[in-house]
Amino acid sequence: MSVQDGAVATALAEKREQTMPTDSKDRKNVPLVSGVLDYFPAALAAVARLSKFGNDKHNPGMPLHWSRDKSADHADCIGRHLIDRGIIDPETKMSHTVEVAWRALALLQLEEEEKNGAPKARGAQ
Repeated sequence: MSVQDGAVATALAEKREQTMPTDSKDRKNVPLVSGVLDYFPAALAAVARLSKFGNDKHNPGMPLHWSRDKSADHADCIGRHLIDRGIIDPETKMSHTVEVAWRALALLQLEEEEKNGAPKARGAQ
């Protein structure tokens, strides 16, 4: 394992703040499966495939993780991909719409962390 791989593994293994509410009643008001996974299974699978493609491209040989320093212009990227929505990106071989979704999730995650105090995402570096 390289030093860089070790750093990623350490970052992922360290104790993190809990994302979900700790109160059981509040937890039931966050229906992750029935309110997200069950609504968008194919879309989320496509985003996951794009995450793997991006990791293999930007972090070859490293465990899957979001390298936040690689690209942070999410709003502009959303706009560029939105213009070509429905068209297959020749680099990723996936629809630009998948890239819109990935960037929108990235933008929202950062906003949740910065504005609403959500803990840093486990898969982010």
